[in-house]
Amino acid sequence: MGTSFLLGGELKVNRIGYGAMRLAAAPEPGFEAGMGHIWRAPVDREAAKAVLRAAVESGVNLIDTADSYALGENEELVAEALHPYLDDVVIATKIGVARPSPTEWVPVGHPAYLRQQAELSLRRLKLDRIDLLQLHRIDPSVPLADQIGALHQLREEGKVRHIGLSEVTVDQLRAAEQITPIASVQNMYNLAERGHEAVLAYAADHDIAFIPFFPVAGGDHAGPGSPVAEVAEEIGATPAQTALAWLLRKSPTVLPIPGTTSPAHLAENIAAGDVRLSDDQFERLSAIG
Repeated sequence: MGTSFLLGGELKVNRIGYGAMRLAAAPEPGFEAGMGHIWRAPVDREAAKAVLRAAVESGVNLIDTADSYALGENEELVAEALHPYLDDVVIATKIGVARPSPTEWVPVGHPAYLRQQAELSLRRLKLDRIDLLQLHRIDPSVPLADQIGALHQLREEGKVRHIGLSEVTVDQLRAAEQITPIASVQNMYNLAERGHEAVLAYAADHDIAFIPFFPVAGGDHAGPGSPVAEVAEEIGATPAQTALAWLLRKSPTVLPIPGTTSPAHLAENIAAGDVRLSDDQFERLSAIG
């Protein structure tokens, strides 16, 4: 199990990154649990910046954010914490989703909008070029060729180094590749959510980074007496580390980006890169899905 991956064939990233989405204030008052998240920046900005800095100091060099997280304030937070960026730090962001309210995530794929949002991300992140710009969601009301074409134009202009997609099918990925090189795909995937097996396999076959979001799912599968808990006990790891170790072994192009606001959980997640599963343990975990 390699500890690093060449993103886009040339950017060396350690295989456990950091997802900055979790760095947000508590949900707006009056919203149901799970709703209204990622709408405002955290109240304690210094603590959030400390976690980002600790991640990089611990060897994490892939930082993932999005223009829709806290209406751009998440990108600003990344820049406040890490700019000027170390030479090996890779900044990934996403465009293509509007946030008209705390509970709405609306795909907007008009080429002019995508290009504008990329310009705003460049400003907030204090970058001349974004290492990895991902289309957050495909807008079904706009031709895919127009959306990918806008990203390709940004790449041709030197404002984007590599292009990625999020929550796509193999067919959509293939169609996008006809327009511009695709370096990554970011789909929901973990031990319990395995609906994108075909995309993961395609990514592995074509040396495309597969960045699973929500890489550590909670629930009964990781609870006491579960296969995850049993394997974790056998190897002297936590359930979260065990789930991440399974992802890392699942495919050599998988780059998990677990997010946290806790320095202790950050250290726990990073240490998952040193966890090794036996063939039997890997198969037992795989059987969960």
